Amino acid sequence: MTMSSIPTGPAGSPAVGPAADAVTAAGPGAGQATVTVATYGDYASAQRAVDYLSDNKFPVEHTSIVGTNLRLVENVLGRMTVGRAALAGAASGAWFGLFIGLLFGIFAVGNWFGVVIAGLLIGAVWGAIFGAIAHAATRGQRDFTSRSALTAGEYAIAVSADHAEQARQLLVRLNWQASGATSGS
Repeated sequence: MTMSSIPTGPAGSPAVGPAADAVTAAGPGAGQATVTVATYGDYASAQRAVDYLSDNKFPVEHTSIVGTNLRLVENVLGRMTVGRAALAGAASGAWFGLFIGLLFGIFAVGNWFGVVIAGLLIGAVWGAIFGAIAHAATRGQRDFTSRSALTAGEYAIAVSADHAEQARQLLVRLNWQASGATSGS
């Protein structure tokens, strides 16, 4: 089956533009023609569709989920003060100190527990010092904490052209089942 013999429309269309470039570069059978057989507004729906294909013995190695209209969303979590920076530094320093304390504790002849606790406390103190200094060095240019996420506006299921019709038929069945339609018997 060639790309020119694949019908366009809501049931699927050949991948074009950046989505096609992304699929061709990293997608099913690199360099092979792909067809977008379905699009979804969220990743969970696209993942559910590919899972349905897999459950129905479709060769999912010929499938890609391609996110388009990407945007970076940064959610601000709160103010960052010198105290909070020191507390975060103390927490990470304590983990590192615990690790070092456990390593030294392996070779300790006497009080194993004391060596581990000393490592944890020394790590926490140094972590707090370095955390406070690092925050103070920014001179207030970033006085907040945040979490970043890359989100897509749309997720397309792209399939190699020679498997597109089978994928399209399975996804039509999935949509029919999800709609709650009955066979009329």
